[in-house]
Amino acid sequence: MKRRALHLSLLAGLLALSGFVSAQTKWDLPAAYPATNFHTVNLQAFADDIDKASGGKFANINRPIAGATHEKDLPVGKHPFQLYSLATPNGVKVTVMLEELLAAGHTGAEYDAWLIRINEGEQFGSGFVAVNPNSKIPALMDRSGPVPFRVFESGAILLHLANKFNAFMPSDPIAKAECLSWLFWQMGSAPYLGGGFGHFYAYAPTKQEYPINRFAMEVKRQLDVLDRQLAENRYLVGDDYTIADMAVWAWYGALAMGLQYEAGEFLQVQEYKNVQRWTKEIAQRPAVQRGRMVNRVMGKPESQLHERHDASDFQTKVQSMVNSTVQSGAKA
Repeated sequence: MKRRALHLSLLAGLLALSGFVSAQTKWDLPAAYPATNFHTVNLQAFADDIDKASGGKFANINRPIAGATHEKDLPVGKHPFQLYSLATPNGVKVTVMLEELLAAGHTGAEYDAWLIRINEGEQFGSGFVAVNPNSKIPALMDRSGPVPFRVFESGAILLHLANKFNAFMPSDPIAKAECLSWLFWQMGSAPYLGGGFGHFYAYAPTKQEYPINRFAMEVKRQLDVLDRQLAENRYLVGDDYTIADMAVWAWYGALAMGLQYEAGEFLQVQEYKNVQRWTKEIAQRPAVQRGRMVNRVMGKPESQLHERHDASDFQTKVQSMVNSTVQSGAKA
């Protein structure tokens, strides 16, 4: 069968993610994959062009193909749940949920949280790909029963844990439907905030007015959606705190606090009074405060707990303590 190739000509202006392309570039991307694996060679050429154009900034996280790049087994701890993650908003959703479950007395929710450094390409190791073929954090192994199994995608993990422990999910069918609606609203909306606005505002090599304004408009619309819902409800689904709040807060709460992309003033987040009230209330929850620390490698050292394997780690292994111990040892 004769294979057809899809010829794409991308102008420099469309390659905003690179910012460095100054002439028209053409790639051949096969529309069907021949047995000779020509597609792999072709796609790699595409990746090389993007890598060159972006100065290698996204080389470890942006690839045009799936699968493992290297062999590396994942560590396994002693607890029922093994989490492989990083404290991005998607990672924070899950660590907050696990900490909330433990705070509510669900001792079966004990977990080991292993750090996955995505900027170093650890999500493309064979062990991680086996847990999440999409090579995105967070990824969870549920080892609470006789047969371990994987759960990937942050929303799916929240839903799995809520169902497993019958917690942070309304039992009333109408309220449950509302909860799921807001959970999946977040899953569908956040790419406009992160991959759209966040990328062009904070990470793209060159600032471009059109994409920044385009995605800023959408993010402000989303904030208005939340503000209107929270004008009539303490939480997203009424008076009960649910996985919907955890999911949405990890992205939009952090944004409202000015912790996302240093864009609070630009987006005028203080204008959304109901979002601000909701954000501050959730931020005061001890489990949320602990969950934000887990697998965090940026920010103040006292806010970072690179890995979590026991509840006592919050008192003994926070990065500020680790740094102090290292410095004391060096002086000795």
